[in-house]
Amino acid sequence: MASFLGAFRAMVREDLDAAMARDPAAETRADVAFNSPGLHAIWGYRLAHRLWQRPGARPAARLLSTAVRGVTGVEIHPGATIGRRFFIDHGMGVVIGATAVVGDDVMLYHGVTLGGRSMQRGVKRHPTLGDRVTVGAGARVLGDIEVGDDAQVGANSVVVKDVPAGAVATGVPAAVRFPAVPGSDPYDALFAEPAIFI
Repeated sequence: MASFLGAFRAMVREDLDAAMARDPAAETRADVAFNSPGLHAIWGYRLAHRLWQRPGARPAARLLSTAVRGVTGVEIHPGATIGRRFFIDHGMGVVIGATAVVGDDVMLYHGVTLGGRSMQRGVKRHPTLGDRVTVGAGARVLGDIEVGDDAQVGANSVVVKDVPAGAVATGVPAAVRFPAVPGSDPYDALFAEPAIFI
């Protein structure tokens, strides 16, 4: 238990650092810790996911995730796999399905859905996001598809096919293109791609 608490504290610190780095409105770590529903949802998910890994505790994991959804407006299934330094800006309306896989340093805006396109049980139905992926507000990433490392998904886009690493996907259905300057910093590229925010 002591090792779990130490690891959990380290994750909390990392998540706070990620929030401070990605949220220009964040003034202090305390402000973010107390007032960020996205962070509260992530922390609730981390506890629920730990419970989910013990089959006898799965009902408790679902209850915890339901309570977190009620408080934050963010629904993350405890079976999802989420990496380090994950950040959800604003939070409200985010849905992450049971078989979704999210890499490290990923950022989602409000209203994002990482959803399924199949009703089949026992198979992977939700997307896999690589490392350093950014998904704009209201975007829908649907099905067992892959969004590669450093890719960006524009606001309100609907993505139903793989997105290569470093690409930008915008529109309904999403069209994929590559930034004008290959190898540019993904965070800086956000400002060159207004469709990420629109």
